[in-house]
Amino acid sequence: MTVRTRRHALKLLAATCAAASMSLPAWAQDPFPSKLIRIVVPYPAGGTTDQLARAVAQPMSDMLGQPVIVENKPGAGGTLGADYVAKQPADGYTLLFGNSGPSATASLMRKLPYDIHKDFRPLSGVVKVPLILAVPANSPHKSVGEFVAWARSEGTKLNYGSTGVGGSSHLASEYFNDLAGTKFQHIPYSGGAPLVTAFAGGQVQMAFVTGLDGAGMVQAGKIKYLAVASPKRTDVLPGLPAIAEDVPGFSAVVWFGMLAPKGVPDAIADKLAKAVAAAVQKPEVSKFFINRNVEPWGSTPQELGKTIDGEIAQWGPIVKKANITLE
Repeated sequence: MTVRTRRHALKLLAATCAAASMSLPAWAQDPFPSKLIRIVVPYPAGGTTDQLARAVAQPMSDMLGQPVIVENKPGAGGTLGADYVAKQPADGYTLLFGNSGPSATASLMRKLPYDIHKDFRPLSGVVKVPLILAVPANSPHKSVGEFVAWARSEGTKLNYGSTGVGGSSHLASEYFNDLAGTKFQHIPYSGGAPLVTAFAGGQVQMAFVTGLDGAGMVQAGKIKYLAVASPKRTDVLPGLPAIAEDVPGFSAVVWFGMLAPKGVPDAIADKLAKAVAAAVQKPEVSKFFINRNVEPWGSTPQELGKTIDGEIAQWGPIVKKANITLE
């Protein structure tokens, strides 16, 4: 090969390499992550979802080598923020900190602008939160069996409170009515604070709460816990029996986890999923969760996906039977 021919060949090779690099997508050119990552929380700052998301944000940042921040986009029961993330570029830089409501059960009650299966890719579960059956602090009932027997005798005279139509506390209460044979009537409230007032004023005789929201009510002497809604007793709520011991088959556990827009490439999704799961396993993060009566999870993407599917299958019949709709 002559010198001239060699030079020509080298020029062709250089041009080919340059063209190939230009055709590569941005995520292939730059190692991920190369900039700030946003975790969108579809609820206001300071609430349960926000607290849980912020607990994993910093550990994720430490592992990924880039800032990971929480951005609150509340509205429409969490569906506004979920829809926002569904329409973001599938590059791994915008994630959704989802939960049972906007990420799964809302689709059972109204038409949404996104589809949990078509528009999102599960990354990792973060925590499981068993709901707790709460009754007024002065309630004479000491067991679920005793409580159910009394409620059945009262017919439709009794009320249950919830933190909103279509929320986990609403669905769990209707499920309880169905399996326990009770006829509690629904009174929705706009949050935890009005629900505490309702308990104190005697307007409601039961509600399903989370350990994060219920702790303050217990400490204030407004309510007491009767039993936990996990399938069996749990160490994060020691001493509480499971509702299923008296109402066979009953379970109401809310999940919180990380999801990404559907088209995120496998390599990026895998890296994010491992970072989330590892963050949950950090001793200080696990302790933070356990101290708030929630169970650290840190699942695989497949486990989170299976949980979402199972939840839709569980709540679908309840939503239909109780005719629960969201406007």
